[in-house]
Amino acid sequence: MTSPNPASSAQSSGLVPVTILTGFLGSGKTTLLNHILKAKHGHKIAVIENEFGEAGIDNELLVQDSDEQIVEMNNGCICCTVRGDLVRILGELADKRKSGKLSFDHIVIETTGLADPAPVAQTFFVDDKVMQNYLLDAIVTLVDAKHAPKQLDEHHEAQEQVGFADRVLLTKTDLVDASDVQALRQRLARMNPRAKIGESKNGVAAVDDLLDIRGFNLNAILDIEPDFLNDVSHEHDDDVTSFVFREDQPLDLEKLEDMLGGMVQVYGAQMMRYKGILNVANDPNCIVFQGVHMLMGADTGPAWKPNEQRTSKMVFIGRDLPKDLLLKGLAQCIAEA
Repeated sequence: MTSPNPASSAQSSGLVPVTILTGFLGSGKTTLLNHILKAKHGHKIAVIENEFGEAGIDNELLVQDSDEQIVEMNNGCICCTVRGDLVRILGELADKRKSGKLSFDHIVIETTGLADPAPVAQTFFVDDKVMQNYLLDAIVTLVDAKHAPKQLDEHHEAQEQVGFADRVLLTKTDLVDASDVQALRQRLARMNPRAKIGESKNGVAAVDDLLDIRGFNLNAILDIEPDFLNDVSHEHDDDVTSFVFREDQPLDLEKLEDMLGGMVQVYGAQMMRYKGILNVANDPNCIVFQGVHMLMGADTGPAWKPNEQRTSKMVFIGRDLPKDLLLKGLAQCIAEA
């Protein structure tokens, strides 16, 4: 089976290139996406971002700029329950672009950290309207150097994300020894010898290595996944769940850090990802709080707007999470009046 050259096909037909940005929970996808949106690359980018669970956080963490169109999908995982929504959103974006209501020349799809990229990529080859408007440019996979060895051992999704990648970017290499980074590079190269392996440091990577690289090769994918163009089913393990904590009253950041610090000492292996926007007492700015297993940290976010409802919202994703215990502990972090 042969396929036309994607670069010449895109140039001649006016197809909009699409980058699928994937990587396991906490690998740094949103941080890198913010870099892409801020960088001076001349592109007008539309973003479709998807989160696992009932409520999303990433849309609030993304830079907001009139040049970008950001569409959030948080009612399921993009690779299974909401794939029909992806087709619909791509169709709506194409219609608005043709009518002049929107202006963009590239789309970035940020998947949930639990997404298998195969069904997402398949969308660009099995739906007629999508095929008429878009070209799958590349699958870019972020790999957390600190947690990848364990994730690749335990999670099929992490393996699939590497196996389908056209580009692999290592993150958090400063948290591990150089010998561990080299061993991880060798493992990734064995898993996917056709993908170029680079690094993203502090969420920064060369945009020329991410956009318009024409990296996706259908024939290569068919070699490793002969049934790629057939229906690809995907289910998540039942013990991976998520829940959301919301609180309108201001929080005491020191209490929160102490409480979560104690929780991760006991349950850190189960706490795959936790992140949120926090309303901290006596602080004019929101606080961005993020964690992966035992690693967590807080950064100053944008200032709350004058009439904005100051609300804390945290999302937790993990295996067999002690939900009631976490919610009880979080409720005790409300600042004293």
